[in-house]
Amino acid sequence: MSTSVKSDGRTSSAAISAVGLRKSYGDKAVLDGIDLQIPVGSVFALLGPNGAGKTTAVKILSTLISADAGEIRVGGHDLAADPQAVRAAIGVTGQFSAVDGLITGEENMLLMADLHHLSKQEGRRVTAELLERFDLVEAAKKPASSYSGGMKRRLDIAMTLVGNPRIIFLDEPTTGLDPRSRHNMWGIIRGLVSGGVTVFLTTQYLEEADELADRIAVLNDGRIAAEGTAEELKRLIPGGHVRIRFTDPVAYQSAAAALGDVTTDDEALALQIPSDGTQRELRSILDRLDSAGIEADELTVHTPDLDDVFFALTGPANVISQTKETVR
Repeated sequence: MSTSVKSDGRTSSAAISAVGLRKSYGDKAVLDGIDLQIPVGSVFALLGPNGAGKTTAVKILSTLISADAGEIRVGGHDLAADPQAVRAAIGVTGQFSAVDGLITGEENMLLMADLHHLSKQEGRRVTAELLERFDLVEAAKKPASSYSGGMKRRLDIAMTLVGNPRIIFLDEPTTGLDPRSRHNMWGIIRGLVSGGVTVFLTTQYLEEADELADRIAVLNDGRIAAEGTAEELKRLIPGGHVRIRFTDPVAYQSAAAALGDVTTDDEALALQIPSDGTQRELRSILDRLDSAGIEADELTVHTPDLDDVFFALTGPANVISQTKETVR
C-alpha cells in the first residue's frame, strides 16, 4: 500500500491516494483537482448530486478511463505506470449489474473464475464458497434473470470477490433495492471491511453513507466541498439546538429567564437553545436549570443530519463556502 506522511511526521498506509486529480470533457471540468487519502480497511463514501463526477472518479481509480492530471496510487501501485497491477488488486461493482441473466448464478461465478485464470478445481471451490457466503446456494442452478434485484446485486458482488480483491469500488450498489435488501447489502459491506477490505462507495442514499462510512467527501462542481466523518460534517451546519418543554407555565417562564438566549414557544411551553448537542453543552444547560430549581418535563436534542449537509454544500444558496473544507 502507498504511504503518506502526516503533518506530525507519522506515516499511515493508504489503500487509495490521489493528489490533484483532474478530468475534463471538452470545456467541462468534471474533476477539478481533487485530493483523496483513503486508509486500508475503511469505508470511504463519495457523495454528490447527479453529474457531480462520482462515477468518473470511480472509473479513473479503477483504470477504466484515464485522468487528465494527478498523482494516483491504488493498492500501492502507481495507476499511470502500472495499471495492470492496480486491476489485479481491485474489484468493481457498478450501479448496473454485470450479471448475465441468460446463464445461472453458478455459471456466472465460474465464468468469472475463468477470467481470473483460476484452475477448474479452484474455480469451483471459490464459487461454492462465495455462493454460500452470499446465501445464493438454492438459486445457484437457476437463470440469473429469475433473481430479484437484491439477489442480482449479491451475485454481482460475489463475482467481484472471485479474484480476492483488497480494494472494492461500489458505485451506487443499492440503487433500486428495497429497504430490506439495502440493509442486507450493508451487512455484506460491513463484513468485507471487517475482513480488511477497503471499500470506496458512491451512493445517492445519505443514510447509507452515515451508516457505513468512516469518512465522507461531498463532491460538487468538480471539487471536494467538504470531507470528514459523518459527525464532523454535521457540525459544519448551523441550526443545531436543544428543545426543552414544560407542563408548568411558571417553570417555563422561570427557565426562559434563567437560560437567557432562547427562542420561546408560549403555546407549547417550549424553549429552543442553540447548541451543537455536545455533552458539555447539555450539562451546562441542565446545571443552569438545577441552580434555578427548575425541572424540565422533556428535553430533546436536534442536530443537522447528512441531508442538511448535502443540501448546504450542493444547493444554490450554500450555507457553507464552496471552497474545499477538510475537517480534521
